[in-house]
Parts: sequence; C-alpha cells; structure tokens
Amino acid sequence: MLPEKFKERMKEMLSDDYDSFETALGEPSIRAVRVNTTKIPVDGFLNKTELFLSSISYAEEGFIPESCEGIGRSAEHHAGMFYVQDPGAMATVKALDIKEGWRVLDACAAPGGKASQLASAVGDSGLLLANEYVPKRAKIIVSNFERLGIKNALITSLDTARLAEMFSSYFDLVLCDAPCSGEGMFRKYDEAISEWSEENVILCAERQKEILKNLSGLVKDGGYLLYSTCTYSKEENEEVITAFLRKNPEFSLCSVNEKLVAATSDGLDGLTEARRFYPHLTKGEGQFIALLKKDENCSNLPTILYKENVKSPSKEEIAVFRKFISDNILGGLDGRIIKWGESLALLSHDLPLPPYSVFMPGVMLGEVKKGNFFPHHQLFSAFGARFKRQENLTRDDYRTEKYLRGEEIDATLPDNGWCAVLYEGVPLGGGKISSGKVKNHYPKGLRNN
Repeated sequence: MLPEKFKERMKEMLSDDYDSFETALGEPSIRAVRVNTTKIPVDGFLNKTELFLSSISYAEEGFIPESCEGIGRSAEHHAGMFYVQDPGAMATVKALDIKEGWRVLDACAAPGGKASQLASAVGDSGLLLANEYVPKRAKIIVSNFERLGIKNALITSLDTARLAEMFSSYFDLVLCDAPCSGEGMFRKYDEAISEWSEENVILCAERQKEILKNLSGLVKDGGYLLYSTCTYSKEENEEVITAFLRKNPEFSLCSVNEKLVAATSDGLDGLTEARRFYPHLTKGEGQFIALLKKDENCSNLPTILYKENVKSPSKEEIAVFRKFISDNILGGLDGRIIKWGESLALLSHDLPLPPYSVFMPGVMLGEVKKGNFFPHHQLFSAFGARFKRQENLTRDDYRTEKYLRGEEIDATLPDNGWCAVLYEGVPLGGGKISSGKVKNHYPKGLRNN
C-alpha cells in the first residue's frame, strides 16, 4: 500500500501520467543483467548463454532476461560473466562516454553494480576507487569484485568529508549515487514503503547536499560529477542540484547521451538536462540522473593529500611468489606487490594506498606459508586466463556442477600443479591437480549447496 502523502506528491508531479505510474508500481520489479566486459565481450556472452534476452536501448551490454529464476546459482554468474542489475541503475553510468585510462571515484558504491560498470569502462589502464561508508556494505563490494575479476580498483570505507581531505582535483569522474529515501525501490523492497516519510525525505536531502559539497573538490578541472538517486522527490533531486549549482558556479549541468535521453523524462523545475527514469515509461525502477561538468579553467592541480603507509613483502616472500608465477602464469603480472595482512596483494593502479579504512587494495594474490605459496581465489578470478594449466569446464560437462559444489573433479591435464578452472573459457576459480584429480579450491562461501 503506497503512503497517501507519497501519492499526493506524485499526483502533483505527474498530473495526467499518475494513473499509469501507479499501475506500473503494482507490477513486478524488473531485473536485468549487465555483461561483465572485464571478463567477456558482449558478443562472446551472447554466443555462450542460454538465457532468453531482450536488449536495453541505452546500454549495449545490458539485457532483460525472460526469467531470472535460479540465475544466481548458474555457472555463468559464478564465473562473473554478468552482474544482476536494475535497468534504471544501469542507466546512470551511461550518462556520458567514459574514456579508458580515466581515474574515477564511486563515492557511495555498495553493492558494486555501478562501480564495476565504471571499472570495465575505464579499462585496465584506468583506476577505480570504490568507496562505501558502511563497512558491512563495503565487504559486499569486495565479494562482487572478486567474482567479476576486477583488477584496476581499490575499495575503501570512508566518510566523504575524509575523502575531501585526501584528494584535490584528482578524478576525471566522481559518481555520487547518494543515499536517499528510496521511493524508486517501492515495488522492489517492501521496507522502502514502510520506512518512507516526508521527514525522511528532508533529512536525506540535507545529507545529499553535504555529500555533494564534500565531493566537489575531488573533481579535476574539466572533469565530471555525476549525481544520481533512486527516488522521485524534488527535494532530493532537482532542489539538491539547484542548491549545489548556486554555491558552486564552476560547475554546470550538461546533457546526457542521446540514447538515455530517449529512455527518460526531463528533470523538473527547468532542469531539463537532468533525467528522470520512470517505470511506466521504461522498464526498470525509479532513478534520477544529473551530469555536472567542472570548468576547465579553475587552475587546480591534481593532488593527493596524504602519505602512503604500506608494508613490503620480505625477500623470501618475493622469491617464493616469483617462483609460483614462473611455474604457473604466462607473462608474469604487472604492478606493485605489497604485504596486506598476512597476504600479498597486487596494485595495478598508481594510486598511493590510503593509510586506513582500505577493504581491498587491489588483487589479493595469496599467502606464503612455510616456503610455499597458496593462491587466493581472486588471483584465479582475475588472471585465470593466463594460467599455464587450465581445466576448462563447459555447460554439458558433468564436472561443472561438482566443482560448484566444492567437490573434487577429474583432471584432463596430465601434469600436477596449480590450475585455473574456467567455465566456457572464462575464469571461474582454481584448484590443484594431483594424481589425475583436481583438488577443489573454490571458496566454501561461494559454493552451491
């Protein structure tokens, strides 16, 4: 049951379109999949999948399946071929043409859908800082990034005010998918309805203004600040943007990509470049998008305002790891190796590691114990395609389901040693071959029961 006050507000906002809007809210929510181009190109995925898919006009890698039943248990999902994502949420990153090599920040990144979308867009030569203030939610990003094989990112859990103290004019793009009252999620989550109130709308708007103020200084001259919410209220959308532009004249509201314009409605109160995503107009949940560009002539230099504090591996650890690489991986690994807890991690990016609240510094490689190297699951997921030994499972292979259950499987390779386990050519996990068997190293928490 929709709150009466919410209905009154939306009737005033939508006028003659309100009945269509309310009818749409009574229908099931829409789930979509976004092909994870970090691991597989779109055409490669379409050639492999058995899902019946409808394309999404504004996202070439986005599709709506005929059914999503059991999709999270599929080998394709386990292998990180796709990310399940609402079409409206997918639209935000499509507001502009993101270039490979950009430095980007997702300031409110959990659960990681838009962040992983950004990571794929900037490519291995780019950098993604995925930040999430709530530590439990930051851990969810870590899990998703491991599955998706993200190599060019680090994950932090910091307040946006602290981010403002650490960076100045550093990022080509800052995404602020701000915490909001969640009106756009009403048909997806019942609690979004039960927790809604006008008072919460106002509280969210004040918090959003503070977050935008904190993030404005992180955008480089000529760079972009992309603001989005999953709510409809003008207080959290157009009024936040209007207030921000009034106080920050170096920013201006600009148009989004034409395909996204065609799938959305104009923003209200004269902000026609801003976009509103409505479920009665386009398949998906509610979303607001505003793309802001910073003046190119502000004379600000990109600056990192902190000192890195990291440990280096011991000579023994480096020697053991190098031998593992030589024995198992073609071409080695590019980047900087650091000690992270008891493990080694690979930083493929050039960003000095923040001194605190880092949840994932890069790719977790593994741990040296008693002169041997034990690889982490993320190493297999990110670099499995470069392992010398590969056990390639297929859809019709009886071993696929056994592997996903954590069971030992038959090996096809004659020699013993560490191997990557692939599914239809895409890195899934790892194992160790011994006497004709692959000892399963797929993490227990990821296995199908």
